[in-house]
Amino acid sequence: MAETYNPEEIENKWQEYWNKQKLFEVSEDSGRKKYYLLEMFPYPSGRIHMGHVRNYSIGDVIARYKMMQGYNVLHPMGWDAFGMPAENAAIESGVHPAKWTYENIDYMKKQLKRMGFSYDWNRELATCDVLYYKWEQWIFLKMYEKGLVYKRKSFVNWCERCQTVLANEQVEGGLCWRCGLEVTQKELEQWFFKITDYAEELLDYCDKLTGWPERVIAMQKNWIGKSEGAAIDFPLEGRDQKITVFTTRPDTLFGATFMSLAPENPLALELSKGTAQEEAVKSFVEKVVKQDKITRSADDLEKEGVFTGAYCINPVSDHKMPIYVANFVLMEYGTGAVMAVPTHDQRDFEFAVKYGLERIVVIQPKEEELRQEEMREAYLDEGVMVNSGHFNGMHNVKAMDAIINYLEEKGCGKRTVNYRLKDWGISRQRYWGNPIPIIYCKSCGTVPVPYSDLPVILPHDVEIKGMGGFPLKDCKEFVDTTCPKCGSSAQRETDTMDTFVESSWYFARYTCPQCDTSPLNSNKVDFWMPVDQYIGGIEHAVLHLLYARFFTKALRDMELIKVDEPFKNLLTQGMVCKETLKCEVHGWLYPEEVVEGCCPHCHQPVQVGRIEKMSKSTKNVVDPESLIKHYGADTARLFCLFAAPPEKDLDWSDQGVEGAFRFLNRVWRMVADHFSILEHVKPFDGNAALDERLVKLRFKTHATIKKVTHDIEDRFHFNTAISAIMELVNAIYQFDLTSMKDEQELAVIKEAIETAVLLLSPIAPHITEELWKKLGKQESIFKASWPHYDAAAIIEEEILIVIQVNGKLRSRVTVPVDSPEEEIKKIALSDEKARKWIEGKEIKKVIVVPKKLVNVVVK
Repeated sequence: MAETYNPEEIENKWQEYWNKQKLFEVSEDSGRKKYYLLEMFPYPSGRIHMGHVRNYSIGDVIARYKMMQGYNVLHPMGWDAFGMPAENAAIESGVHPAKWTYENIDYMKKQLKRMGFSYDWNRELATCDVLYYKWEQWIFLKMYEKGLVYKRKSFVNWCERCQTVLANEQVEGGLCWRCGLEVTQKELEQWFFKITDYAEELLDYCDKLTGWPERVIAMQKNWIGKSEGAAIDFPLEGRDQKITVFTTRPDTLFGATFMSLAPENPLALELSKGTAQEEAVKSFVEKVVKQDKITRSADDLEKEGVFTGAYCINPVSDHKMPIYVANFVLMEYGTGAVMAVPTHDQRDFEFAVKYGLERIVVIQPKEEELRQEEMREAYLDEGVMVNSGHFNGMHNVKAMDAIINYLEEKGCGKRTVNYRLKDWGISRQRYWGNPIPIIYCKSCGTVPVPYSDLPVILPHDVEIKGMGGFPLKDCKEFVDTTCPKCGSSAQRETDTMDTFVESSWYFARYTCPQCDTSPLNSNKVDFWMPVDQYIGGIEHAVLHLLYARFFTKALRDMELIKVDEPFKNLLTQGMVCKETLKCEVHGWLYPEEVVEGCCPHCHQPVQVGRIEKMSKSTKNVVDPESLIKHYGADTARLFCLFAAPPEKDLDWSDQGVEGAFRFLNRVWRMVADHFSILEHVKPFDGNAALDERLVKLRFKTHATIKKVTHDIEDRFHFNTAISAIMELVNAIYQFDLTSMKDEQELAVIKEAIETAVLLLSPIAPHITEELWKKLGKQESIFKASWPHYDAAAIIEEEILIVIQVNGKLRSRVTVPVDSPEEEIKKIALSDEKARKWIEGKEIKKVIVVPKKLVNVVVK
């Protein structure tokens, strides 16, 4: 056996072996319990980063661990391959998006294979492959048939110079990220999925997701945002129209003194048209719609607005209410119109003060009398109704139902439920995406593409320009077609689908990626689904997970799948972070550029910044390829798993990487140095008497099995599991095998060494495969069973007791585990270190906490 640990040689050898043996390829086997482990698939950007290494290492440990427990483990990998970066590459370098994407997939696949991840590559899929997006088009058509797809006008970010729609992240400071022109809002026809049809079920099932982090559940519930209240109609003065608002506070209706509209609300421009306010409203709307919606909804936003020149009537007080357009009202919530009650809503209060609008108190607290002219903030608590007609004197909470009943009797309102969740707009005016299978005919209108004509293939002979409209619109070969109903000339839809659509069902397709007769093979999908453990970043806690849940329910209702939820358990891993390095003159620097703390360009000292998420923009990144080349994949995996629990952020440490490498060398030497001695020794079987040292080693061995199993199975705390393995290795190193002649002694050592190798194998699979082979095993270590601890071996004969005096640690003693309480007291009071803190003082009492501590209270 080689004395020196050579990671590259060992890792290449075992990766080739796994591939030849098809070790990770699985099929439906009803004789074994299934386990579906999945990490969120990556976008093929070109190279993997340390975030990928950490995420996929976490998943790989779980997959290998479950495999060793006898589970039939499905662990697939694929590529979320449509999206803007490929188009951007085409614009910047002239490389076609397809070529760029597939070249990146090839390179990243080699990198993932070099990490030794246990993927079933036979199930690999890329969402830009025709066989994948054909079935996504099929699902679209089924949803269209069921009324879950519709088209309506919606505002989008628009760049006039580029003649294109921009995603929110492409708008930087109100300007187009490509050309720098000011972005405007434009109303376009857009396709939507009717996710709101499932709002109640999505909300109800949140409480059934017991394997999800509470934080994510809370985010999902908040995004769905169920509110119970009333829809109230406010007639427009002088017009045969009304404004309907939703409110959760019908008890404040008598205090509504003005109406606030979202700038995106069509009424904003309509009501001001032809009035002296028309230009002011138009200018205000154009300004506000460019602003970030998160900023607009912030509590500390300066409230701004403009009068439309129109009025509406309060349906219960007949109060004439001026209608304003306000920057803090969002179209996404309710109806895009808000009844403003300045005395009982802080935003309305600030707005009313600024513009001198009327305020009427309608809820009085019991302990004081509010006067609107003296109020410095809105009153938000409970109280008694005033200035509210025949509801005066009622408690405001009880008045809510009474007022809704009154509105329903009058026919100007009704009890209703509102959701913050809005239908999912899936139209994208971009090229590199899945074509929407719709045809427009002048005679027949909107016509779905027949199932027999699928797929609608995305053409590759399309010119991607930096500026100038939607690429598919300029491709006559794609656009011009015939109507499947009447045979007349027609045109195809040129929008493509939001890339979130692809990631909303890929996990189900992994169960049958080669199926060519249906999106899903029922036997296969029913065998594997749901995903038992899903792993990904917290940044996907809302949209991706919500859309995947919606799609699963829609597929269930199409009878394509039986499960109600896609992911049984969810782990959201933390980020990989590192300090930044910056030169005042030359800006951000990569770690490898810095020479002895100085900038390589000007030789000035480099500023070491705060620890933050690794990012290409701040250059605080570590290249996994370089790391693997220097230390090996096992070291990269070990460090990522040891440095922090998976749900916490990981702070990068070069010393930590060195430490991980040193530990693996130590494990290697543990076997290499004793290989010849242990080669023909069988592990201890527990059937012989042992001396005290060996009993303690056996105790450590089996306590470590118990600890590591618990940490992986119940908590995914790989860091503490690795720490326990390190302690076991240290315990093994306390023995000099060269002086041992007794077969039983060597058997206990071999049991400990084999256990350490087995427990380490899911974490560092390559080195442990090699060591397992050297220990005389014929098959892969991953065909071995996960070790079980011997309960008899970890029965403690002695325990450590802490001795405190007045609550402060003063000593420690070891006592027999079955020592009576009085005996423990005597031992503590006679302990030499403790006695000097007790002597000459009055002992008030002695407190014994069984199996933990003794606290001597003195005066």
